[in-house]
Amino acid sequence: MIAGLARDAIADAGLDKDRIDGLLLTVPVFGYSAFFPSVVADNLGLSLGYFDVVELGGASSAGMIWRAAAAIEAGLCNHVLCVTADLSGGETTPFGLLLPPGDNEFEQPFGASPPNAGYAMIARRHMHEFGTRPEHLAKIAVSQRANALKTPGALFGDTPLTLDDVLGSKLIFDPLHLYEIVSPCTGGAAIIVSRRSEAPQNGHPHVALLGAGEAGSHTSITSRRDITTSWAKDSAARAFAMADLAPERADFAQIYDCYTIAVLMFLEDLGFCAKGQGGAFVAERDMGFAGDFPCNTNGGQLSYGQAGAAGGMTHVVEGVRQLMGRAGERQVRGASVGVVHGNGGVMSDQVTLILGNGG
Repeated sequence: MIAGLARDAIADAGLDKDRIDGLLLTVPVFGYSAFFPSVVADNLGLSLGYFDVVELGGASSAGMIWRAAAAIEAGLCNHVLCVTADLSGGETTPFGLLLPPGDNEFEQPFGASPPNAGYAMIARRHMHEFGTRPEHLAKIAVSQRANALKTPGALFGDTPLTLDDVLGSKLIFDPLHLYEIVSPCTGGAAIIVSRRSEAPQNGHPHVALLGAGEAGSHTSITSRRDITTSWAKDSAARAFAMADLAPERADFAQIYDCYTIAVLMFLEDLGFCAKGQGGAFVAERDMGFAGDFPCNTNGGQLSYGQAGAAGGMTHVVEGVRQLMGRAGERQVRGASVGVVHGNGGVMSDQVTLILGNGG
């Protein structure tokens, strides 16, 4: 999969493979090798001046983009291939074995196996503090499914959802239902980050990284005093400050969506509405690609699919496609600035990118 993604991305960029001199990878959740970047470079036949693995869970892909830009700015390389791929894993690899033991003594013995339990507790607390209703969360799933219906290759791109469908689906971990939780799948995605002066003239509009921010401190919500506020608040503040833009300037948002409650809370923490107002914000807005607040315009991971650590890269790819004007039927009209967000673990590592038309 990595080889195929690399080949397609390089061809789409209009580059020769020999010009790729940087490589960034995520760690596949269900398969990993020591010296992973070297293994991939060897198999792809690349000669590199910069290569590394970014391991921030679901924030890895967004984190790769600004790291690639930083390596280019430092003069280490000109064209960085950022590629992610993963297998669904099925039942062959217990996901819990891959998580750090950190605070397990406070969670797993009581049945609070992450991540379902963590996000369920966050949802219940948000409901308690701010009056958030199940219908608010369900609308996020419904809106994203509608976007997926216009997205080729979406895992659930052929079946619409209603509020009743979501709220009537199996309760997995109170208050979260089946359709509010991502479905693992096999897949991957790739992006090439280039030096502006070296960017190929391939007929596609260029997309610029205007701002980036990163923040985090923990792997478990046991370590957070306030579980209804994430580090996205800090990463977004840094990204918008670097871009010298306000959240309301964004024409769309691609927000990490492992769970519906994650989207609602990140809407608050990214600055699109005040803390506690996420429910009202969702209720009052059309989050479809043609709506007044386009969000996760390819269906997000909830409806497009979550390919392990590669899931977050689909948000980056969709953001770039929208700004290039290459999103097909789901194109956001006049899109010139977009927000792409990545989230690792249970509200732990957070990365926010501000992307814009690059000319």
